[in-house]
Amino acid sequence: MASDDDRDYPVHFLENKTIVVAGAGLAGSAFVVGLQKLWSPKHGQLNIIIYERDSQDVAARRETYNLSLTGYDGAGGLVALRNLGLLDEALGHAASGADGAGAFKIWDPKWREQVAFRRKPAPGLPSSSIRIAREDIRQILHNSFHLSDQCVIHWESQCVSATKPPDGRFRVQVVSGNGAASEQDCDILIAADGASSKLRQSLRPDDSLCDNGAVLRGGVASFEESLPPQLSEDWGFVISRTGVSAFVSPIDKQRILWTVGQMGDRVPSLDRGSVEQAQAVIDESLELASHIAEPFPSIVKRTDPETVLLLNSRDKEPFRHSEIATLPAIFPGDSNHALSPFAGIGANLALADGWELAKQMCKHRSLEEAVKAYDEVSVPRAAQCLKRSRRVIETAHSTGWRYYLFWCMLFLGKFVRWMSSKMAGS
Repeated sequence: MASDDDRDYPVHFLENKTIVVAGAGLAGSAFVVGLQKLWSPKHGQLNIIIYERDSQDVAARRETYNLSLTGYDGAGGLVALRNLGLLDEALGHAASGADGAGAFKIWDPKWREQVAFRRKPAPGLPSSSIRIAREDIRQILHNSFHLSDQCVIHWESQCVSATKPPDGRFRVQVVSGNGAASEQDCDILIAADGASSKLRQSLRPDDSLCDNGAVLRGGVASFEESLPPQLSEDWGFVISRTGVSAFVSPIDKQRILWTVGQMGDRVPSLDRGSVEQAQAVIDESLELASHIAEPFPSIVKRTDPETVLLLNSRDKEPFRHSEIATLPAIFPGDSNHALSPFAGIGANLALADGWELAKQMCKHRSLEEAVKAYDEVSVPRAAQCLKRSRRVIETAHSTGWRYYLFWCMLFLGKFVRWMSSKMAGS
């Protein structure tokens, strides 16, 4: 590498710096892939250290559910994957939605389709939305890491807190799976450790999640042959005036994700090792959704107890990194702006954040400039998605006049879209 005196280009602020990435989920992984993709070989080396709480095999088993990746606007995960050069591989793992097949739908309790949402994909994308297993998209990102002496990943290692010693560098406290504690100094900390971020609790103790009043139960059901025909490609909500919603989505040819949501008091955490507690969630879901016709009861009854989930729906307002000059920690994805599972867009924001942060950090000449530009894009985007998420929660569990107003607005929108298509074709 040429010396600084021989250069005809400026020194980049990241050269020879140590970056700790806390969390190898979607946001942290997309950031690493993006940074390695965009980093100019003219510059000095990057030193990237990734810490992930789970072991490699546990991380895959924990993420058996699937998610929606969209591609109709800048917040879409498919757009981020295209920018990362991983779109084709992701489309190859899609459970539904690839090449425009399948759609997000809303059904009534008797599975009568009320509306199907099909948006025009962004330029260069073959589909506006796909469903894909979270484990698949995460593995695609991990397979794209260029691991070396300058980029390492430590499994079963959780970043639990951070301090700033007098020398100006961050000191991150790490606990491994066997309970051993260690410390790692770094110049920049990427706190991508999820909605319940330990690092946010350490560095921003007053910035916590807020309950939004909804409770989510669910799991993954398996079929020996094929999925129910009406759910082999489509995904979406069943909405009724009872205040209980259901969501279904195929994971692959034999597995389907289901959830039941309702407004209610907080529920205690589920002991994932207790078969009795898992069965209680299944039984309660069957009771709550007893008004929903087949095949939903059969789906719930086929649930693998190890996949059962019980969640209190929570979210959080996004924030700007106004103290970046003195506190070089950046919070992308859920650690910054957690969304309720009802939103269905959290993974998209995580991928979009990871790419955007990598792009701005490679583009600008100082950390302050890069993070300011990143915040200008990520914060308004997340704030808009948060508002949309809260509307979805209110709508999906509405009763009385609010329920009927929702259906009136839905059918009005459907009529307007029909008229527009007729006028466009005439």
